[in-house]
Amino acid sequence: MIHQLRGTELKRLHRTWRRRSDSRLALLLDDVGNPYNVGSITRSAAAFGVDHLYLAGSSVSPRAPKAAKTALGTDRYLQWSEHPTVTEAIGAAKKDGYRVVGVELADPASPLADLDLSVDVCLVLGHEERGISTTGLAECDAVGYVPLIGRVGSLNVATAAAIACYEVRRQGWSEGDWSDAESAELAET
Repeated sequence: MIHQLRGTELKRLHRTWRRRSDSRLALLLDDVGNPYNVGSITRSAAAFGVDHLYLAGSSVSPRAPKAAKTALGTDRYLQWSEHPTVTEAIGAAKKDGYRVVGVELADPASPLADLDLSVDVCLVLGHEERGISTTGLAECDAVGYVPLIGRVGSLNVATAAAIACYEVRRQGWSEGDWSDAESAELAET
C-alpha cells in the first residue's frame, strides 16, 4: 500500500533535497505581462528554492492582485528586484554571480539537459508571445530550450519556467553523492 506523505514526513523529505542543493538559482522575467503567469512562476520559484526574481521592463510584480492570488502567498519566500530594462536586469544578475541562461526556442540553442546548469544560474524567460527580447538573448551566457515531441510547438511561460527550474535542480542533485544519513532519512519516509 502506498502511503502519502504528510506533515513531518513531507518536511523531512524537502529538507533532504534542500541539503543536496548547493547552487543558487534565480529567474529573470523579460516583459512577462500576464499576472497569472507571474503568479504561477512565483509559486514554482518558491517550490524550487529560487533565491532571486529579477523583473525587467513591464513584467508584473508578484504582489499585483491577480499574480498574488495565483501565487497563494508564496511571494513571501522570494526576494525580487525591478529593473527598467533587460540589460540592467541581466547586469544585476551577473553582478550577483549568476551564469545567465535564456530559455528560448532560438537558433542556436541547446536542450537544457545538455547545458551545464549545476552552477549558480539565472534563467531568463520572456514575454508570452514574443519570448526573450533580441537584446536579452544577446546578453545571455547560453540559451537552452525544453525539447518537445508533441504537436504543440511551445509551452506556456509558467510551465517552461517550472520545467527549467526542475532541470537546474536535477543537475545539481545528480552531482553529489547521497550520504548514509540522507539515504536513511529519505528511506524512513
